[in-house]
Amino acid sequence: MTDTPKIRIRGLCKSFGNKIVLDRLDLDVEAGTSVVVIGGSGSGKSVLLKCILGLLTPDDGSILIDGEESVGAGGADRDRLNAKFGMLFQGAALFDSLPVWENVAFGLMAENRCGRAEARRIALAKLSQVGLAANVADAYPASLSAGMQKRVGLARAIAGDPEIIFFDEPTTGLDPIMAAVINRLIVKTTREVGATGMTITHDMKSAEIIGDQVAMLYAGSIIWSGPAKGVGQSDNAYVSQFVKGLSEGPIKVSARA
Repeated sequence: MTDTPKIRIRGLCKSFGNKIVLDRLDLDVEAGTSVVVIGGSGSGKSVLLKCILGLLTPDDGSILIDGEESVGAGGADRDRLNAKFGMLFQGAALFDSLPVWENVAFGLMAENRCGRAEARRIALAKLSQVGLAANVADAYPASLSAGMQKRVGLARAIAGDPEIIFFDEPTTGLDPIMAAVINRLIVKTTREVGATGMTITHDMKSAEIIGDQVAMLYAGSIIWSGPAKGVGQSDNAYVSQFVKGLSEGPIKVSARA
């Protein structure tokens, strides 16, 4: 680890009208570690991720990437920061009209980092890294299972050898066995690339496998953080209720017919 966190967030605020989503949120993601942000649906996890990626502009606060302020960055500065990122989207988010290899290499070609021949070579190497055979390269996403699509999404996330990889609910829509496979694959590939990881999820099995550290987002702020292996034994009442999936506790659940 270095003295400067890979990502340092301080006092982050974001509201939509009268709804406060992020309320003076603080979070550090140390270089080379994997941090998982947990929280219920609508707790602001996706908004936090979009603020880091520059897709949303915070109302207030600071997001430092390698010590450089990203809030308000635009143009070449934003592009340079975003070049450090890789992203595995919740639903894989593949382009149906493109073959697998072009999906994997899309960012490389869109940013003119290399020609088509080199892009295909890189795509094949990344597909192999996530356990997919070369004959998958020319298939189209619609012909692949959900698990294979997720692997293709992971291959795309690591195609540019990013410094930071973001994982948005990586096991959504997968059966328990495939979810376990993807969780282990995320750990393996992140280590091989040497990247820092940040995941948002409500899946506690994923959190404990993927994460070195877990942070819980509730009411717009990080209310607890600690080692992933100890999250199940936390004495924080909010964390304990969430991890155990209890309907009774400080987190109020509104029932709808």
